[in-house]
Amino acid sequence: MMHKLPISVCLIAGAEEARIGRTLESVSGWVAEIVVVLNSEVSDATEEIALRHGARVYREPWKGFRDQKNSAAAKATQPWVLNLDADEAVSPALRDEIQRVIPSPSSGAVAYSFPRLCWYCGRWIRHGDWYPDRVTRLWRAGQARWEGDRVHERLEVSGPVGRLAGDLLHYSNDTINGQLAKIGPYADLFVARGLAEKRRVGLFDLAVRPLWKFIRAYIFRLGFLDGWPGYYIAWVSAFSTVTRYVKIREAALR
Repeated sequence: MMHKLPISVCLIAGAEEARIGRTLESVSGWVAEIVVVLNSEVSDATEEIALRHGARVYREPWKGFRDQKNSAAAKATQPWVLNLDADEAVSPALRDEIQRVIPSPSSGAVAYSFPRLCWYCGRWIRHGDWYPDRVTRLWRAGQARWEGDRVHERLEVSGPVGRLAGDLLHYSNDTINGQLAKIGPYADLFVARGLAEKRRVGLFDLAVRPLWKFIRAYIFRLGFLDGWPGYYIAWVSAFSTVTRYVKIREAALR
């Protein structure tokens, strides 16, 4: 039995019976507490799976990512908080690193960031715009809070942030269809914000930005080393960019 660290793992989730078990298995043996906040309307086996892994489960109406994550963190009782999504898992290397630093945080760090490694089309993507995709998810209780709007949340930390090298594993974009399905909804959120800010869209946004996205991801960030998935990811990044700006132009005509 591993010594359990004084960490509260906090998750928010919808209907995630197919994925949340892997997430919980990656932490259940070495953290002191797991807190899961489920959307009120969830009717699949997500709650049963969470309870099976020793989690405390709460059901709440959906309030947006920022407020839902703050609600989960507010329920933590341990000195440290680790936020995870239901499509993520802590790698053994990251787990071992966390086990080393929590007993004696380095350089007065009150939070830690680490790279996120995506599984896509049967391989790990280690280059391009998707890696290292460094995220700050581990912090001392009371030293950080989720801020931003209700969708594009970000963790605001009050103090130094240390850097860990172990990977957080991400299983979100595992198929092309899954990735394509996200382009429209995320573009709509971008459009809403752009219209609120009265953003003007010109040739630079429609031509230069998308082309630069591809060149940066595929060439300068070595996306070509990830084979055909790296090539496709770079093009999808470019396509997502042009889609967002074209949709602002489209909305302005209405």
